[in-house]
Amino acid sequence: MPTYRPLTICFLLLTLLLTGCASDRPSDDRTEGWSAEKLYSEARRAMDKKGYNQAIEYYEKLEARFPYGKYALQGQLDLAYAYYKNNDPEAGIEAADRFITLHPVHPSVDYAYYLKGLIYFTIDSSLIDRLAPQDSSRRDMRHVKQSFDAFGLLLRRFPESQYVADSQQRMIYLRNQMAKQEIHIARFYMKRGAYLAAANRARTVVEAYPMTPSSADGLAIMSEAYRLLGMHELATDSARVLSLNFPNHPGSGGKF
Repeated sequence: MPTYRPLTICFLLLTLLLTGCASDRPSDDRTEGWSAEKLYSEARRAMDKKGYNQAIEYYEKLEARFPYGKYALQGQLDLAYAYYKNNDPEAGIEAADRFITLHPVHPSVDYAYYLKGLIYFTIDSSLIDRLAPQDSSRRDMRHVKQSFDAFGLLLRRFPESQYVADSQQRMIYLRNQMAKQEIHIARFYMKRGAYLAAANRARTVVEAYPMTPSSADGLAIMSEAYRLLGMHELATDSARVLSLNFPNHPGSGGKF
């Protein structure tokens, strides 16, 4: 039998006493013991008051404590939206992707696709952009293309979705922006005498974005670039197509 010194016995008793006190200490988490319904309703209440940080906290606890059931599923979707409204687009997209992966046949999965497109659509709407507006076609097109692709995926997979009409309108806008970006690049090449590169960029607009307002500018740039390259037949063809389809475009006078 081991023998314990008085000092050792006192230390053991003190340790047990402190442990017992710690276990009796009340938790600082006011949500402890809340049901899934309570967490969800409080998260919704916070969202209604634009308290997105608070809502995110409740939604995350809901998902961690009650990973299954109707409140958990709806909470996962709401969490993605809360991240979006809280200016955390990366977390919002990640949450939407997670919902799509975990619940591919859920009745509301179309909303997750739509939300992804919406987050990419507005991801560059920072405070600086609002204070100093600029032509969005001059920005990095990465998020524009990601938004376009996300909306396009929604249209292909869920053609009857309630979000189709809005997605289509946003895709038209995004398509116009991508076409304008190509025109900006083509003009950049023209100014630097890279006429073949300019013609190729302009042709991309005409072929890939034929119904956009920028297609007329593309034809005008093609006509001028080919003329400067000495490719007169291609220059004439481009000018003819321009005059037939856009008779009032100033490009016929060499202004592009």
